[in-house]
Amino acid sequence: MPIYVYEVISRKPGEKPEYFEVEQGMLDRPLTKHPESGEPIRRVILGGIGVLSSTGGKKKADNSGSCCGGLGCCG
Repeated sequence: MPIYVYEVISRKPGEKPEYFEVEQGMLDRPLTKHPESGEPIRRVILGGIGVLSSTGGKKKADNSGSCCGGLGCCG
């Protein structure tokens, strides 16, 4: 089963959202409330291959390992 990333919808402006993962079937409806706290949540859509990091690092993604070596010839 796939693992989906969710975020708690912040109630205060500027507050950093809390992220967590949930294993769900592909046909299951997205959750709308945190399973433990009941707070409102939404599923986060991640594009392509990526890593969710809570370290706050500013490292840029390296796309050179893509199917065409970063030359843009796949599209």
